Amino acid sequence: MRVLLLGANGFIGRFVADRLLADPAVHLTALGRGDDADVRFDLATGSPGALTRFLDAVHPGVVVNCAGATRGGARDLTRHNTVAVATVCEALRRSGCGARLVQVGCASEYGPSQPGSSTAEDAVPRPGGPYGVSKLAATELVLGSGLDAVVLRVFSPVGPGTPAGSPLGRLAEAMRRAMQAGDGELKLSGLGVQRDFVDVRDVARAVHAASLSAAQGVVNIGTGRAVRLRDAAAVLARVAGYAGNLHEVDAPHGIPQRPVIGAPRGEATIAEQLAAAPFPYPDGCGPWQQADVRTARDRLGWRPRINLEESLADIWMEAACRI
Repeated sequence: MRVLLLGANGFIGRFVADRLLADPAVHLTALGRGDDADVRFDLATGSPGALTRFLDAVHPGVVVNCAGATRGGARDLTRHNTVAVATVCEALRRSGCGARLVQVGCASEYGPSQPGSSTAEDAVPRPGGPYGVSKLAATELVLGSGLDAVVLRVFSPVGPGTPAGSPLGRLAEAMRRAMQAGDGELKLSGLGVQRDFVDVRDVARAVHAASLSAAQGVVNIGTGRAVRLRDAAAVLARVAGYAGNLHEVDAPHGIPQRPVIGAPRGEATIAEQLAAAPFPYPDGCGPWQQADVRTARDRLGWRPRINLEESLADIWMEAACRI
């Protein structure tokens, strides 16, 4: 099976590439903007015609799209998350390859949900920010394309390679710096939010399963269990061997919402820098989000395997290497 992978250098894309390469039946081609891609192509600016010609030449059986942006203004998010997917869909419609499309979406498309509830695929999406809006628009393009396609709505991916700007990435960095400086107390805010954290390697397994399946429409990828960020911080402290106190405080006024790591002493302590984050949680989903994962089980034969403690241990291993 020939698979064309878009976005192979991203957080999820790297693990999807590893998973697909481990399958001897898969012949993988990576397309992206970087020099290390097999084929250089910018989905946000490239034409559907150019991509169609490439699809006709390579003739993949599956196209996996992990490309996109998680940060930036509404214009950039629209270009990289929505226009890029429109290009992919149009190129696939024009091409004679007949490839199946596996689109990696996100739980931010749903927006806030009722505390205690599990969000199923038939929930009405109400994204709470431009990122979720841009990803939801991409999903609607895929679903309305008439292609053989499935959208995997990934909840909160974690594990090795977790972006440093994410709440758990910032938490690990703050803990590393606290241990390095000998700080006995780490002040944090916004630890009451609850998210469904799913390991990125399990996400890669889900993408692989979706590539081989006949499932169409939207499929949630999560664990089915929301975890309070406060509890995740406690687990991270345990695996890190941090003996100090985790002190939860309200976010103080006047401290930048985007922490500046490594500020000179006297400007803002590590604790103060992190106190302004991660609340409000940057995905626009409010205080609670938890996936209903029955569809993934029934239609993909997929279940998560890696628990949160292992994911956090791997996040910490990367942070500890910088000590």
